[in-house]
Amino acid sequence: MIFSKSFLNKYIKVDFKNQHIINKIMPNYKLNRIAEVLDEKGMKNNDLVINLQVKKETVSRWVNNKQQPTLNTLNDIAKFLKVDIRELLNQSEWVKIK
Repeated sequence: MIFSKSFLNKYIKVDFKNQHIINKIMPNYKLNRIAEVLDEKGMKNNDLVINLQVKKETVSRWVNNKQQPTLNTLNDIAKFLKVDIRELLNQSEWVKIK
């Protein structure tokens, strides 16, 4: 489940400076598989830092599922890793129930 900034701001009055509140709402829920795909490709966080020109702290938050990249950034990550964007996301719970 991915929440947009507008949804969060409208319904639970959170801004992304307070990411810890989101973590309380969805504790230990891993939305992305960036860490796993990096490992499968034999790459490190620093490869994303260099390629995407973002801070290492940002990549660390993505890899640890403390914060999620935007869809555009997720697409850039998929292109860099040469994978389908869907491989970077964990399967939704409702899909597993079918």
